[in-house]
Amino acid sequence: MRREAIAPLAGAYSAAVSSGTPPTHTSTPGAWRTPLWLLALSVVPMLGGVARLTNLATAAPTPDTARFFDSPVPVVVHIVGSTLFAVLGAFQFSAGLRRRWPRWHRVGGRIAAAGGFLSGLTGTWMTLAYAIPRALQGPPILVTRLLVGPAVMLFIVLAVRAILRRDVVAHEAWMIRAYALAQGAGTQAVLLGPSMLLFGELTHGPRDALMVLAWLINVVVAEALVRARSPAAAVARRAAPG
Repeated sequence: MRREAIAPLAGAYSAAVSSGTPPTHTSTPGAWRTPLWLLALSVVPMLGGVARLTNLATAAPTPDTARFFDSPVPVVVHIVGSTLFAVLGAFQFSAGLRRRWPRWHRVGGRIAAAGGFLSGLTGTWMTLAYAIPRALQGPPILVTRLLVGPAVMLFIVLAVRAILRRDVVAHEAWMIRAYALAQGAGTQAVLLGPSMLLFGELTHGPRDALMVLAWLINVVVAEALVRARSPAAAVARRAAPG
């Protein structure tokens, strides 16, 4: 895989790991590093969402967009929920921001969790209800979407249960997993963008493969981040020489 294709995720991963170490001052540039990486990853999907909402509000349906006009509720809720989760969720990754503004962390986290849950719910809804052309959704994407949407909802529920038990470590782990899955669209843009510039619009097998690969990359990065932020890993880093 080309290095530039995973640079945003690698940057977010390394920044998030470093943010697990208590900063000397909560307003240092490092406190913003992870949110900015994650927001950068979210730009293309958010712009696509704005374009979709604008099309629904101002344009007439075409054969390619008729499904959205026939049933606009799930796509509108999905765009709003996904945007809230992507933006507010990004700032939850900064330990410095969490310490400096704990009330904002709690309120923003609740809104982000609600947005993420709605994103997973409506993503599953659209997968089942919309007549999506096979060129844009072959069996691999169909199955993956039917796994990802419910998984996002489940992970958010488990994260909420964990924080109600004051198990912060488990709460963070489940939210990282949910956010990584919900950010699949961001990684898909990173993978599909260069490929489309080189080969034109991708459909069928090649598109299916890159779409599914994006979710797999996010799962691997999320699990690596969960392990790196675990108490055992933190103790090992403090004990390491130098």
